[in-house]
Amino acid sequence: MPKACELCPRMCGTDRDISKGFCGCGSSIRIAKYMVHRGEEPCISGINGSGAVFFSGCSLRCVFCQNHVISRGLKGEDITGERLSEIFFELKKKGVHNINLVTGTHFSDKIADVLKKCKDKLGIPVIFNCGGYERAETLETLDGLIDVYLPDIKYYDSMMSERYSKAADYFETAIKALSEMKRQQPENIFDENGMIKKGVIVRHLVLPKGYKDSIRILEEIKKRFDGALPLVSIMRQYTPCNVEEKYPEINRTLTSFEYNKVTDKAAELGFEGFTQEKGCETFEMTPDF
Repeated sequence: MPKACELCPRMCGTDRDISKGFCGCGSSIRIAKYMVHRGEEPCISGINGSGAVFFSGCSLRCVFCQNHVISRGLKGEDITGERLSEIFFELKKKGVHNINLVTGTHFSDKIADVLKKCKDKLGIPVIFNCGGYERAETLETLDGLIDVYLPDIKYYDSMMSERYSKAADYFETAIKALSEMKRQQPENIFDENGMIKKGVIVRHLVLPKGYKDSIRILEEIKKRFDGALPLVSIMRQYTPCNVEEKYPEINRTLTSFEYNKVTDKAAELGFEGFTQEKGCETFEMTPDF
């Protein structure tokens, strides 16, 4: 029987043993890079860095994607599950604080198989770093294998999410996914050095002319998770890279006014987490693949 892929919310139904899915990938695990990453939140990168594994392909179509070379260009190499496990341990030997799985949604079944075999021996937290556009049913298969969820929540407005990521159902899908992540990891736990061991951190990239949508996201998360708020990481690093002429409204960097509106609202609502300093919105901050 054909294997109809339903890992991501696109539910494209492709038999990825035969052809490529909406994500652009077949059934083999495809990675673009693995590295010691020192540019994540302080409680993730710490002193020794995070052991990041960047997967090729993506279930979103963000027009401003900084990683478009791997998300749509699919740069990378196919590897086996055994090789992925070896990479985890190679990174561990370098002293990283955690294993950071970046955009691995469309390989989540393979990732789960690998982690079931090696997680106990790995002995460091595993982070699922994703775009937020996840099926809660897929996340359920990772229960007990992921220590820290690090999702984006990109948009509230469906017109924005359709225009910029071809996903009109983005928010309703992402908020259900966040509920499942919080079910699995309801409490943020840190070690004696302030490194996160378990929990959920929601990332949000503020877009030009998008601060009102950003505020709505924060208000919705507050309403739905009040009393058990996730940490939030509010990013100002938007860079107009690969933005086509038909999106002139986002063909610029963020203003301090726009960013401060969002961080001020986060503080007013009682969120704790992370902010970024002005100057991070440069091409030098874009990963090199």
